[in-house]
Amino acid sequence: MQCAGTVQNKDSIFKAHLVNDEYQVWMDIDFYHNEITVPRQEIFGEVPGYFGAKRDTRKWIISDAAIKGGKAFLTIINDYGSEDLTAELKRNPDGTYTLTRLAGSTMKIVVNNKWVKIPKEITFYAK
Repeated sequence: MQCAGTVQNKDSIFKAHLVNDEYQVWMDIDFYHNEITVPRQEIFGEVPGYFGAKRDTRKWIISDAAIKGGKAFLTIINDYGSEDLTAELKRNPDGTYTLTRLAGSTMKIVVNNKWVKIPKEITFYAK
């Protein structure tokens, strides 16, 4: 029983619903099993996760996630496949998560019919 608890705890670091209130965005992730289905984007099948926004129906899809040394390295594409980026997601000592764009496109969401750029580095908390 102890082993199962230990494994579950380890496997929960990158399996979460992450939220950023400032930009009203979230991430649903499961980098261990890659079994997330993006709502209204079922054509992509099961993926490691996605980035969504309360004020925009479009999604940024995590197409690949590799965990290395307490960090996850991600490939993220928009739902049209026209933009992509690489990013790093790490869990901070205070329990928050930081997503940092390493290279590629800037993620954007639409708010009130205008594009809003997501900063290169954004902090989330688990909910």
